Amino acid sequence: MSRYEEFDDYEKLIKEKLSKKRFTHSINVAEECYHLAKHWGADEKRSYLAGLLHDIMKEELPEKQKQYTVDSGLCPDPAEIAAKQLWHGVAGAYYVREKLNIEDDEIIGAIRYHTVGCARMTLIEKIVYLGDMISAERDYKGVEKMREYCYKDIDLAMSIALTYQIRSVCGKCGQIPVSTFEAYNYYLKFNKERETL
Repeated sequence: MSRYEEFDDYEKLIKEKLSKKRFTHSINVAEECYHLAKHWGADEKRSYLAGLLHDIMKEELPEKQKQYTVDSGLCPDPAEIAAKQLWHGVAGAYYVREKLNIEDDEIIGAIRYHTVGCARMTLIEKIVYLGDMISAERDYKGVEKMREYCYKDIDLAMSIALTYQIRSVCGKCGQIPVSTFEAYNYYLKFNKERETL
């Protein structure tokens, strides 16, 4: 049962569309987004919903993900189109807008950028990006430190998160979208001590 009764249908939908593991992750992200929103003064209900739906297309057929990405009108760059693991963010934003008729630009933006980031993210967009990184089941090295940063200074947390993500992608020789570089450069000014995980 969702934290918000009005979102029960969305919860049922993602339960149908996602594996048990991914469904649990989505619930955990929604809960983390709720707590981050409460802490930082963002809209708790909208943050929760964006977190709940952020991975709605994650396990859809790859060809459908790619088609939605290309057709989205959300300006995916060549690196996003080339990287299969990035399709679900753009495709999810398209699905939420076109199939679920959610017209909240901030929720759509949060889903669209939850993997790649962008410069000057709104508060809810930052909350979903970070909520995805620190959800309850995450256990990577440094996650506890990352959780502390998220509740201490959200812009510093963005800089540290982007540094971590870029380093991880480069370690796998993956492509990095322009929006991720722009986000890294933008949030670096909040990381005066050059802190990292």
